[in-house]
Amino acid sequence: MTVDSCSVLFVCMGNICRSPTAEGVFRRMAADAGLAGRVRVDSAGTHAFHIGEPPDPRAQAAAAKRGYDLSRIRARRVEHADFERFDLILAMDFENRAYLARLAPPAAAPKLALMLEYARCAPTLEVPDPYYGGALGFETVLDLLEDASRGLIAALQAGRRAP
Repeated sequence: MTVDSCSVLFVCMGNICRSPTAEGVFRRMAADAGLAGRVRVDSAGTHAFHIGEPPDPRAQAAAAKRGYDLSRIRARRVEHADFERFDLILAMDFENRAYLARLAPPAAAPKLALMLEYARCAPTLEVPDPYYGGALGFETVLDLLEDASRGLIAALQAGRRAP
């Protein structure tokens, strides 16, 4: 294993659907891959709509069906210090990636990417926001994030942090 330590922040707009799901999926997959003590994981939102709230109940239910526990995650907003604290800051879509790029100091630009840049089978680079849709949207989000999490773990194990 070539990863000594790495910190990853997953980001969406409100931090109650996509990014906490990414955090929960990646956290468990990283633990299963033997990276639990080497990878620090968190999630945040670009906006302050839901600070302090748990993930959307539909996101929690869909994740729980697959064995992921999101119940302890609470929404928070991206902070300027996150650009120093995290090695990778992975946005769920282009809009949030652009927001992060405007907020980030120039030195942090190489840390920014889209989560699905690590995916192996995804037909898109954006994780769709399931908030206004039905249960199927949350399942699609899980499928995409599981794929991307496997790719991210493989990249970290190979000593790569960039997609």
